[in-house]
Amino acid sequence: MISIEDNFTFHKNDVIVIGCSSGPDSMALVDMLQRIRPKYSLQLIVAHVNHNLRAQSVQEEEYLKNYCKRHQIMFECMTITEYGDDNFHNEARNIRYDFFGKVVHKYNANYLMTAHHGDDLIETILMRITRGSNLNGYSGFKKVVDMGDYQIVRPLLVYTKKELEDYDKENHIMYYIDDSNAKDKYTRNRYRKYILPFLKEEDSHIHLKYLKFSMVLNDANQFIEHERDKAIKKVIHKDVLDISSFKLLDPFIQKEVLYYMMNEYYQDDLILINDKHIELLLNLIYSNRANAFVNLPNEVIATKTYQELELKKVTTEITTYEVELSKYVELPNHHVIEQVEDLVGTGNDTCRLLSSDISLPLTVRTRRFGDRMAVKGNGTKKIKDIFIDKKVKLSERDLWPVVVDAKGVIVWLPGLKKSKYDKKKSEKYDIILRYS
Repeated sequence: MISIEDNFTFHKNDVIVIGCSSGPDSMALVDMLQRIRPKYSLQLIVAHVNHNLRAQSVQEEEYLKNYCKRHQIMFECMTITEYGDDNFHNEARNIRYDFFGKVVHKYNANYLMTAHHGDDLIETILMRITRGSNLNGYSGFKKVVDMGDYQIVRPLLVYTKKELEDYDKENHIMYYIDDSNAKDKYTRNRYRKYILPFLKEEDSHIHLKYLKFSMVLNDANQFIEHERDKAIKKVIHKDVLDISSFKLLDPFIQKEVLYYMMNEYYQDDLILINDKHIELLLNLIYSNRANAFVNLPNEVIATKTYQELELKKVTTEITTYEVELSKYVELPNHHVIEQVEDLVGTGNDTCRLLSSDISLPLTVRTRRFGDRMAVKGNGTKKIKDIFIDKKVKLSERDLWPVVVDAKGVIVWLPGLKKSKYDKKKSEKYDIILRYS
């Protein structure tokens, strides 16, 4: 007989959000919690995501809403109105967990519970082994995940899907079946239909063996993460990897550090990431190129700039601009150029010009192909070469301000280089600019 109390310690007045799809697994979980609710004075909230892909979705949502009303359970629902071009299952999962997290915080819940079972764990482990991962990935997923102010709990990992379906049948619990679970085009379905039956023929309790395997890997991974975290303090500063320090690490820890960096964008779902992506990053780090990048899934880009590596999500931010320079201009790179009456400094963040030497008005724009600037005593120099000499990151070059006059002559590269038009403090000038 299934007993959820055998697999998790409940406390009086626990507030629990249940991620519920209306399928056999999650409906079994809801029923189990409903049965022990009076004993612990539990506050239950069902959180449902309508994926909006099947006509039956509306019916499932309505069923859950009515079920919760009958049993006096709070019901929260969201409908996904559109999907991007991303991997569907990964995108849907991210949307679900984002929604679940919002519901958790709305009710100040202790736990988010999901109905993952032993078969799910086997499938996930096999998929990770096939794709390649690290110890954390190979372990599948944990029974309890600490999210800081709440925990994600999967209390049904010791049971199989059949045991949960039998539970539903014995207790006359209605549920819905998603017919897409039978389609071979989805990787997980192929493991479920063809691999799991074979394993269960070999051992009917194979799910418990995989659960033990997962727990052993999690224990080992805790030790490895402790060593990794010590290394991270040495090599990552403000989300930027110091390549020189990184190269001194043990090769195994190097890979763990890179998985850690990617985890910010892929969380604990490593379906999109495997050891091939780690090799891409390592090749980038150890390449002789001073500036280079590689593209990762979900529009994440890894950029190497000299001895630094940084991961960022590709955005639709401004990459070009052109604006007339008045008294004060706030730039898209979060810096400012302003015209001042007096200035003490003489560094590259200052510029003194004589209006009769140039054509007004001045304009601030982004770089263009072939840009060159006349520098004092050295002829002209490509803006691209100045960026390289000054070790400006690739990610910063597109937004770096270039000051030109009305004829398009570059008169200043703020913060980096002065042109031949810049005047010394002892010379005649009538325009003073400051970059900050």
